[in-house]
Amino acid sequence: MSVSNVAMKAYSKALDAHKEAEKKALGSASYNPDAESGFTKTMNASLKKVNDLQLEKNSMVEAFASGENQNVHELMIQIQKAGLAINMTSAVRNKIMTAYQEIMRMNF
Repeated sequence: MSVSNVAMKAYSKALDAHKEAEKKALGSASYNPDAESGFTKTMNASLKKVNDLQLEKNSMVEAFASGENQNVHELMIQIQKAGLAINMTSAVRNKIMTAYQEIMRMNF
């Protein structure tokens, strides 16, 4: 009986230690919407810059079409900048999707 009692005490201590470790792990890994990760901040900042380039391009096209601005060179440069930004964003998105699909195919 004493061996069984010692085994039960060891088992219950191990179970308690496991529960504490699990609580700590879940507590540190919990999602905090106020604390964005570096990746999230970088992606949001990049997407905001791309959007700003697109909005600036649209306003320059409208200004050129209405006759307010006659500088074709600046307009073409802005169009190319916005197009390049969209192409790069699309390439990054495709790489992220490829990585995600590869992770989903992994066996655990």
